[in-house]
Amino acid sequence: MSQVSHASWLPDGDTAFRRMLAAIAAARASVRLETYIFAAGAPGDLFREALRAAAAREVRVQVLVDGFGAKDLPADYWQPVAAAGGDVRVFNPLALDRIVIRNHRKLLVVDDHGAFVGGFNLAPEYVGDGVTRGWCDLGLELRGPAVAALAATFDLLFAHHAFRHPRLGRWSRTKLRRALHVHGREVVLATGPGLGPNRFRRRLLDDLGHAREVTIIAAYFVPGFRLRRALRGVVRRGGRVQLLLAGRTDVPLVQDAGRAYFGGLLRAGVAIAEYQPQVLHAKLAIVDRAVYAGSANLDARSFGINYEVTVRIEDARLAAEGRALVTHFLGQARVIERSEWLRGRTWWVRLRQWGARFLLTTVDPWLARRQLRRLV
Repeated sequence: MSQVSHASWLPDGDTAFRRMLAAIAAARASVRLETYIFAAGAPGDLFREALRAAAAREVRVQVLVDGFGAKDLPADYWQPVAAAGGDVRVFNPLALDRIVIRNHRKLLVVDDHGAFVGGFNLAPEYVGDGVTRGWCDLGLELRGPAVAALAATFDLLFAHHAFRHPRLGRWSRTKLRRALHVHGREVVLATGPGLGPNRFRRRLLDDLGHAREVTIIAAYFVPGFRLRRALRGVVRRGGRVQLLLAGRTDVPLVQDAGRAYFGGLLRAGVAIAEYQPQVLHAKLAIVDRAVYAGSANLDARSFGINYEVTVRIEDARLAAEGRALVTHFLGQARVIERSEWLRGRTWWVRLRQWGARFLLTTVDPWLARRQLRRLV
C-alpha cells in the first residue's frame, strides 16, 4: 500500500497559503501547525485568525514556532488563539548556551489525513508568485498513511518544545521515536539532534549512487564532499545533473560558500544556473522518479544541526510535474559557465568564499556540537 495516496504541488506562496488556510477552515478534529519563522502581518495574521476560529469551534489546535524564528512577535500575539482553547508553544526558547540548535521545519497537519510540507515560512516575504513578487518557494500537499508519521514527528517536538536535551538523548529507545519512521519506502525523513543519523542525507546519497536524471533546487547550497562526489558520479555514468541555485539571496554568506564549489562541479559537467527574479528559498531534489521536498537545505546546518522534515515520494507523475516547474524557473535563471566563474575568481573573492565556507562547514557545526555536549 502506498504511503501517499495523493500529492499535489504548491508552486508559490499565494497558492500554498490559500490552500493551507482553506484546510484549517475546514478542520473538524485537529490542526497541527509548525514553522520556523512566524511574523505578524500577512499571512501570519490570517493564520492566527484561522487558528482562533478553529479552536473556537472546538478543534484541537496546536502551534509550534521556533524561539529564534518567532522572536519578533509581540508578547501577547497568540492570546486570541490561547483564549479560544488553542495550545501555542515555543521550541527551544532563546538562550545563549543552546541558540545554535533550531527547529527549521515547516509543517501543517489537518484532521490526521491531510498535510502540507515545504519551505514556506509564515512571513510577508513569502506572499506572491515567486516571479513578480515574493520569494520563490515550493511545497507539497499530501494525503495518505504518511500523514500519520508527519503528525507523530510534530507530536514529538511539541511535547519536548522546552528542549531539555537529556530527554532528547533517550528518544531512540522510545516507542514515540520509532513512530517517526515510515518503514519500507521511508516516505517521512525526520532529522535533527537526538534523532540518530541523518536519514535525509543517507537516502539522498543512496539514490544518487545509481541515478541517471537529477534535478535540484537549493536555496542554500554548501555541499559536503560525499554529496559533491555523488553529483559528479551521476555525470560520469552518463547521467545529467541540473542545479538551480539562488542568484538573489537573503544570506550572502551561504551564497559565497556555495559558489566556492562551482569549479569542480562545472568541470565534471554538472549544469548550474542561478534564479534571478526574486530570492530563491525552495528546497527540492528529483532523483529519477523520487521526489524530495520539505524544509531541509543541502548544507551542514540541515544535515547535522537543525530539526528538519522532508518527504521522499517515488512517483513518476509527481517527478515529471516537478521537473516542469523547474524548467519554468530555469527560463528566468542565469546559466553559470565555467569560464565566467574562473574570470570572477579574484584573490578577494577567493578569500571571501574560503572564509564563508570555513564558518559554515567548520565553525557552525563545532559550535553546535559544543552546545549539545553541554545539554547532554
